[in-house]
Amino acid sequence: MSNISDLRRDYAGDALDRDNTPETPWPLFSEWLNAALESERDDANVMTLATADNEGTPHARIVLLKGFDEHGMVFYTSYQSHKGSELGTCPHAALVFWWPGLQRQVRVEGHVEQVSNEMSDEYFHSRPRGSQLGAWISQQSVEIPDRQWLEERTRRFESAYQDSRIDRPPHWGGYRVVPNMIEFWQGQPSRLHDRIRYRLKTSDGQWLKSRLAP
Repeated sequence: MSNISDLRRDYAGDALDRDNTPETPWPLFSEWLNAALESERDDANVMTLATADNEGTPHARIVLLKGFDEHGMVFYTSYQSHKGSELGTCPHAALVFWWPGLQRQVRVEGHVEQVSNEMSDEYFHSRPRGSQLGAWISQQSVEIPDRQWLEERTRRFESAYQDSRIDRPPHWGGYRVVPNMIEFWQGQPSRLHDRIRYRLKTSDGQWLKSRLAP
């Protein structure tokens, strides 16, 4: 077995500086996401979502970005899941995107809000039918006895909705992370990476851009 302390990778990405980045983070995020869609399409929208419970204990997991605009990043889940419960108590979160082929990382921090019912409905009905059923079948994060319990519940819901349209469960929908900080990280040789951070000024809604030491 290899010694993990010996594992290293040298980076040599494109230069990233205050002078070659836009005044707001959204054009750059869009550019980087589009590049990721071309270079590592299957995982381009994968992001780590970190939340905190009512004791301040952090929790992180992988979710999928399903939309973004200048108002924030959107993902979908059960409101009754652990993350849904945590966001109900502490509506703040952090995201991390990591695109290894491009040697790029994006960090996001902000508050979280539920998207409209209309937006959740539209996305829900764009999903494959099996995924729609899955939102009813899975009581996300609840302890279950075995796989058989899940398979029996699957058969029950498949039978119930065999000849009918599947409505969105009231406990399932979208969240939007509304950023107040977005940081872009570009790998560079000798660990002297490029980091550009955008912070939102709450007083006038303008973004402040700065370069950070590696």
